[in-house]
Amino acid sequence: MTGTFITVEGPDGAGKTTQLQLLADHLKAEGYEIVMTREPGGTRIGNEIRSLILNPDFKEMDEMTEILLYAASRAQHVNELIRPALAAGKIVLCDRFIDASIAYQGYGLGYSIEQVQEINRQATNGLTPDRTYLFDLTVADSKRRMVERGALDRIEQRDDGFRQRVYEGFLTLAEQEPERIQLVDANHSIDDLQQILRQDVLTYLEKRERLS
Repeated sequence: MTGTFITVEGPDGAGKTTQLQLLADHLKAEGYEIVMTREPGGTRIGNEIRSLILNPDFKEMDEMTEILLYAASRAQHVNELIRPALAAGKIVLCDRFIDASIAYQGYGLGYSIEQVQEINRQATNGLTPDRTYLFDLTVADSKRRMVERGALDRIEQRDDGFRQRVYEGFLTLAEQEPERIQLVDANHSIDDLQQILRQDVLTYLEKRERLS
């Protein structure tokens, strides 16, 4: 059986990273081989690109430069880390993937969705997650959590209009791919949200194993 590629998406401050780490720990305890990673980043080259993209000092960054930097990081990530892990039968848990680029750079910045999709299709050679969990959190709640967390990066410093377009973009993606993208309420407690994720992931993995 080939590996399973699971991603988490959603507005900033939705708790994705915390939930992904808890899920990784649980799946490891269940005997699964796990690779946990994030975007942008995941590799030495990707982490260098991440520092460029998120650095609030680079306010002059062109929007197309941003799109291409995300795609460049993703290309390295897929070829160096994700595809080899999947080929080895591992479960890859990734904090953000192409859906984030479509939501943030497509819907958020107003670029052609088809253009963003095509750039990323080439960057990943068509790799698509098997399962995606979209953390549903309103713009107001997202902003409040980010402010409580501390200093904001270059993307997080954008205005509420941008955040609203991103939020609506994520919901549109969920409507378009209901089989892959599972919408989860990010306002649940950490424990309750984790239980929801664990139950769905384990059910999904058991189903894949039966069909393999």
